[in-house]
Amino acid sequence: MNGELNIEQMKQIEEMKRKLMNNILTKEAFERLGRVRSANPQLAGQAELYLLQIYQAGKIQGKITDEKLKDVLRVLSEKKEFRIKRK
Repeated sequence: MNGELNIEQMKQIEEMKRKLMNNILTKEAFERLGRVRSANPQLAGQAELYLLQIYQAGKIQGKITDEKLKDVLRVLSEKKEFRIKRK
């Protein structure tokens, strides 16, 4: 029974997150985020978390365009790249 509640809560959270993303992203940016989610769920999750954080901090003026979303995705994907140098 408890597991069902958690699944239902997760569905509600995902729906709330989707609605909020729809409100702060332009149509093109929202569609891009959906495509990124299909190809790289981890990157999409990081982008959503970042966007929600700056939204809650009141740092979003107007809607996030596709170009701005591309910049966010580029920065987030660059952070993951690292090199191990051996001596």
